[in-house]
Amino acid sequence: MVTRSKGKKPANPTVTEAPGQPATAAEPEARREIGERSYTMIVRAKLARNGKGTLSDFTGAVTKSGGDTGNIHVVKSTSEFIIRDFDISARDVKHGEKVIEALKAVPGVEIVNVSDVVFLKHLGGKISITPTSEVKNSVDLAQVYTPEVARVCKAIEADPSKAFNLTIRGKMVAVVSDGSRVLALGNIGALGALPVMEGKAMLFKRFAGVDAFPICLNTQNADEIVAAVKAIAPNFGAINLEDIESPRCYEVERRLREALDIPVFHDDQHGTAIVVGAAALNAAKFVKKPLSKLKVVAVGTGAAGMACIKMLIDLGVKDIIAYNKSGAVYKGAPNLTETETWLAEHSNEACFKGTYKEALKGRDMFLGLSVGGLLTGDDLKVMNKKAIVFALANPQAEVDPENVPDNVVVMATGSSRYPNQINNALAFPGIFRGALESRVPQITDEMSLEAARSLAGLIKTAELHGDYVIPSVFDTRVATTVADAVKRIAVKSGTARRDLKLM
Repeated sequence: MVTRSKGKKPANPTVTEAPGQPATAAEPEARREIGERSYTMIVRAKLARNGKGTLSDFTGAVTKSGGDTGNIHVVKSTSEFIIRDFDISARDVKHGEKVIEALKAVPGVEIVNVSDVVFLKHLGGKISITPTSEVKNSVDLAQVYTPEVARVCKAIEADPSKAFNLTIRGKMVAVVSDGSRVLALGNIGALGALPVMEGKAMLFKRFAGVDAFPICLNTQNADEIVAAVKAIAPNFGAINLEDIESPRCYEVERRLREALDIPVFHDDQHGTAIVVGAAALNAAKFVKKPLSKLKVVAVGTGAAGMACIKMLIDLGVKDIIAYNKSGAVYKGAPNLTETETWLAEHSNEACFKGTYKEALKGRDMFLGLSVGGLLTGDDLKVMNKKAIVFALANPQAEVDPENVPDNVVVMATGSSRYPNQINNALAFPGIFRGALESRVPQITDEMSLEAARSLAGLIKTAELHGDYVIPSVFDTRVATTVADAVKRIAVKSGTARRDLKLM
């Protein structure tokens, strides 16, 4: 049964994993306490020394307003006042503003400055270029630049494949977006998308040691996106398409795959599908029901939703009723897209036409990649015993995880506040690492399936729990396990263009 406390956030037991160590299942309910106080400020305050505005007055006001005080540092001290920096946590931005208003009302306290820690982490950007060779003297300069670099240029001209070893190309991924569908923010354009793509580049390096660079294009025209990526492709060993709205993302990925001889991977689709597939494998194992027997209701047939549904079908699920904005997807349904037409041929054999709430009766699994608040806990009571719910809409899940009924024994969301976070960072770093190391021309469906199975396999049967069907993103086994899965298929299929035995 999913661990929960009625009317409260789920308890957060102590996590047994340490930074740099794999998550263990010694306490399968364990998770990181993230999100309960997700907004952090550094508040610089001037406190008078006249008996008013004491330290206890200040911290007491924080507590009474529902905030938490962390580290406290003295900045300046005189006989009349003392200036301190306080780390203060709140639930969100609005709650943080209320905490500040409460502090301003404390006699003898002057708020000097308030800094949002998130903005501080973004100052100057989140990535940089670091040389791998030092230039200490004229000899070094001549070797890395002119005139000696000319010999390397000529070698690459004669054999372009040498660029993978003699330049950054062999270890560099382009993270490409047009900013048309960013997280839960929608169409915020290229500049608005840049912080997200920078963050993606950070995760590549942090989790898989892969270099990546954000490329945010100031166009949302498919022809121009394809032309731009083709033009910059010689600099990169792989292309990660990100946050491009559907259906344009399908066309862009298809055309780039046809035009380029390096992997092109739309992570919103395939990365999400890999993690959902892994979690579904383990959830089915936990409820002791084979995937072929699971009855699934899926709401959301956008890029991510379609990829996840296809992944479930490829893994063996046979009974899926899917819903788009207009209703159930079935053969002959009106106004189906090209991908939904394919789905209609491969799902909902009985052509069920009722609502998604009606479809839940007697079903084993709900998969949501749509919008928040579609369902209540009561809506899920009609599902089978030992039901599985993947409510993956962000920032609000399709159903409140705190209010799911007792028949739901596995609950997954896209949020770090709860167990079983379906996070693309479990997939894309390892996928690209494996693709670059094997130098495959494309990342195939077979590679994605093998990655999902391997990711699921990190949790042994005895370790499985309703709150632990997917590993933590901080489990150091994840990236190498996923990369190895890609390389196995590359060797098996004969698509590896690098001798992996020499690595």
